[in-house]
Amino acid sequence: MTTRVALIAHDHKKDDIVKLAGEYVDVLARCELLATGTTGGRIADAHGLKVERMLSGPHGGDLQIGAQLAEGRVDMVIFLRDPMTPQPHEPDINALVRACDVHNVPCATNISTARMILDVLTLRLTQQV
Repeated sequence: MTTRVALIAHDHKKDDIVKLAGEYVDVLARCELLATGTTGGRIADAHGLKVERMLSGPHGGDLQIGAQLAEGRVDMVIFLRDPMTPQPHEPDINALVRACDVHNVPCATNISTARMILDVLTLRLTQQV
């Protein structure tokens, strides 16, 4: 079964998530990736990864990912949030993070936690070979 990873980043964190994806490009290439619009486009363009793109976050992309998560179609979420900038769609963001808690889906909201989750994923995928 293929691991489905959701990738989301606020505007001031987009460079960070693109860099992170580059660090883990080999493992992410073995996963099904979904992302909010701009984030997904930047990751696909930078690393040649196939990314299913949702709407941008403020236009409902967070909610689209949350719906798939609630249906059991997302295995982990990397959501690099910008805690220093107010977000107009904050209720959608909170709903997605809450859905991760409700459905016991790992959710990284910063680079350190994202690396930990991706390191575990790397180990699991290398043991499957």
